[in-house]
Amino acid sequence: MDYSVIVDVEAKTSIRQAEVGSVRAMPGRVKDTFNLHPERIIEDTAYGSGPMLGWLVDRKIAPHIPVIDKAGRTDGTWNGTDFDWDPANDQYVCSEDQSLKQFRRNCSDPNWGPDGKGVAKYRALKLTCQACPSKAKCCLNADFRSITREEHEGTRQVARDIAKTKQYVISMRLRKKVEMLFAPLKRILGRRRPRLRGPCCANDEFHLVAPAQNLRKLAKHCPSGYWPGQCTRGIFPELQQTRKA
Repeated sequence: MDYSVIVDVEAKTSIRQAEVGSVRAMPGRVKDTFNLHPERIIEDTAYGSGPMLGWLVDRKIAPHIPVIDKAGRTDGTWNGTDFDWDPANDQYVCSEDQSLKQFRRNCSDPNWGPDGKGVAKYRALKLTCQACPSKAKCCLNADFRSITREEHEGTRQVARDIAKTKQYVISMRLRKKVEMLFAPLKRILGRRRPRLRGPCCANDEFHLVAPAQNLRKLAKHCPSGYWPGQCTRGIFPELQQTRKA
């Protein structure tokens, strides 16, 4: 990050699923090649889905990524994040100390339970909501309040907590250094669009452009009279150790 060195490249189509798949593949290759394990990953909101955040947290990688959250309300009522989650009792608790549960009785109906998409719905009692003094702030146009909870809601909350730290603000600034790598590729190296057709050919083309970009970075830090190998020892010691191994 200090020198903006490209350690891995994978060209994919402009589809969110393909881009997320490339992020999952590159950390493993970098670890096998350079024995480097990232402490955090900085991305934009497109990578803030629940499964992606869960994949990062399971591998001890801090997700410095904005969370994709479509549960926000525009009518001024409370959002789902305004309710307290009680994992011991598997329920939400509102500010009036009322519980929102997924199940309140045993039922043999197979339609009850999770919807098969990793989403569970928690509901409050209708009689409780009708008599609640905060109904106008909670469920103004509904008889009772309900909240949907995703399967990876715990990891989503981890990403939300990271977004409140000072390190997250620093990461968003450092992300600009990575985005700036595309400007020389387009303006100086003339890579405004791939010259070869097909994903595989475009991937091979970017594997040739990335070393050229790294050599330009190395030339800026290498003083006159030194050969690149001597500069590599001082600036990129990890790469030099990997070569010796």
